[in-house]
Amino acid sequence: MSRFALAILSCLLFVSTIVRATDVNYCDNNEEYQVKVHGVVISPDPIVTGQPATFSISANTDNVISRGKLVIEVSYFGWHIHSETHDLCDETSCPVAVGDFLVAHSQVLPGYTPPGKYSLTMKMLDGRKELTCIKFSFKIGLGSSSSVADM
Repeated sequence: MSRFALAILSCLLFVSTIVRATDVNYCDNNEEYQVKVHGVVISPDPIVTGQPATFSISANTDNVISRGKLVIEVSYFGWHIHSETHDLCDETSCPVAVGDFLVAHSQVLPGYTPPGKYSLTMKMLDGRKELTCIKFSFKIGLGSSSSVADM
């Protein structure tokens, strides 16, 4: 293998350790949600306060979705600490066509956000109808001192 090919392979392996899929669970395993979530990728992982963090959710639908909202609830050590609501069409292209689509949300967490493990519940709603509801965990590192070694 050439040095160039080896360098490319090393870079890809390094990036794959920084950006990895997060385990996702449905809020109700017995519910037949209209939107099926395939996975969540958080970048960077762990999240670094004061720097942009992106949550990318890959999903699939059998129906066109022309509007909706995302309701996000965040907990820290089991305590509800934050809620926010976003227009679905601000986070993905609308109308959402039948098939696979991606919902991506980026934001910068304030520097005073404590490090640790957080849980997030996200509901996708079309009016009052719940299209999907997922739960997953994520970590927040120690700000700019966080490194690949912390992962």
